[in-house]
Amino acid sequence: MSQHSARLRAAVVGTGAIVTGSHLSALRAHADRVELVAAVDVDQERLDAFRATAAGDGPAVEGFGSLDAMLAAVRPDLVLIGTPPSLHRAQTVAALEAGAWVLCEKPLTLTLAEYDAIAEAEAASGAYASVVFQHRYGSGAAHARELIAGGELGAPLVAHCQTTWHRDSAYYAVPWRGRWSSEGGGPTMGHGIHQYDLLLHLLGDWTEIRAMASRLVHDTESEDVSTALVRFGNGALATVVNSVLSPDEVSRIRIDCADATVELTHLYGHSNADWVYTPAPHVGAERADAWRSPAADVPSSHTAQLGAVLDAMDAGVRPPGSGADARRTVEFAAALYKAAFSGQPVRAGTITPTDPYYSAMHGDHPDWSPQR
Repeated sequence: MSQHSARLRAAVVGTGAIVTGSHLSALRAHADRVELVAAVDVDQERLDAFRATAAGDGPAVEGFGSLDAMLAAVRPDLVLIGTPPSLHRAQTVAALEAGAWVLCEKPLTLTLAEYDAIAEAEAASGAYASVVFQHRYGSGAAHARELIAGGELGAPLVAHCQTTWHRDSAYYAVPWRGRWSSEGGGPTMGHGIHQYDLLLHLLGDWTEIRAMASRLVHDTESEDVSTALVRFGNGALATVVNSVLSPDEVSRIRIDCADATVELTHLYGHSNADWVYTPAPHVGAERADAWRSPAADVPSSHTAQLGAVLDAMDAGVRPPGSGADARRTVEFAAALYKAAFSGQPVRAGTITPTDPYYSAMHGDHPDWSPQR
């Protein structure tokens, strides 16, 4: 079998900025393992522009105006989805039913109900769907998780998770943004989800959440800021802040353990240099030196996550960022909204199919109007 025919065959759905930039770059970086054979977009002009850009890599990429037509004609091994969030569930299920694995932009679904529908499609097809949470990937995050999970930094005690970004009115002029039915919520779903997903990846299962949300500036259905207090199964307590009102933009995670503080400060991606370890006074220099990030620097990126998915495909095992692991992050978002709107703490595992927050992030508050 030739190298060309041995490669997995991939298709992209949606050819906007995230696919043209991040996904196409990731596919190019793994060109020895996967080839892009098809692209889908309802906008013919945008599709043609993408195909022209992608053609520089080799054979022409076949274009389609519908996902169903592409799946029937091409039968790809892997489908990468970069469409608006309200389309993710149906497109992911369709790809799974066609036997393809999926790597879909966040949020994979707008609700827990949608997520569980994807899980059913996985079980029926034998294929898997992963959500893009690229901040989990790269050498810095892998190293920090290994140190925390192995107890090298001592017991986790206090954490802070901050996504304080800025978005103007022009950003929300895009019709699907800031609406429950099309984005699932505000910065809790669309922005901060990257950082608190990484927090969960580092600290493990959360057990309880208390929260507030408000709409202070933007004329949207959903919030433009939310805050939460979180208890983890290991006993650690954390604060989580998600904002699109912040002129000084930063993405930050800080975890204070018994023997060290680990901090990550970045904006849209991190490398080893963005991770800082500060030892407690009782920790010796030799032990602290062993915590430093590994010499090989693999930045967080779509490229790093695609590599992990391809590894799983080669091994025939569930990929990272899927299944119960990814569901935990969707459940966290639903619980944050429920805690904010109800004014009551929410425990993990309590949002069941009979709960209104299982089928909608705004739950039983569709006309939510917070006090300013």
